Amino acid sequence: MNSEISTIESGDDMKNYNFSALTNVELINADLGSMNDEQLSVLYAQARYCQAMTDEDIDTMRELVSEDMTYTHMSGMTQTREEYFADIADGSLRYFTIGMDSPKIEVSGDTASVTYTSVLNANAYGARGTYRMKGTHYYEKRDGEWIAVNSPDR
Repeated sequence: MNSEISTIESGDDMKNYNFSALTNVELINADLGSMNDEQLSVLYAQARYCQAMTDEDIDTMRELVSEDMTYTHMSGMTQTREEYFADIADGSLRYFTIGMDSPKIEVSGDTASVTYTSVLNANAYGARGTYRMKGTHYYEKRDGEWIAVNSPDR
């Protein structure tokens, strides 16, 4: 869905963020060329997580999300990480494609946030449709990797 590859050179390191490999994730209104390495790294972590959701790849999702993560659905229902992952694994939640519209990434040291409008093509507990919702996802850098964490308000 997205054909962009961004390459950042810093010193002797060259990092590639191959967004085009994420076949079920579309970046919409995203100016990758204006983002620095940390912003791209956070955005790529979020996009990889979205791809893992569509692939029902629970192992990758576990790698990208802190153990104490909780999820709140549109209905207000709250789940632990493992409850949410179980619903994806058993098909109760099925994500087909995920659009990330107008992502804004803020990085401050080892914390970051990604705010965007999700465009989800999904079957959520029997309700199939396309859902648009704006949200913010929070990250902490742990051992050099960006990991999704709960909102600082939780």
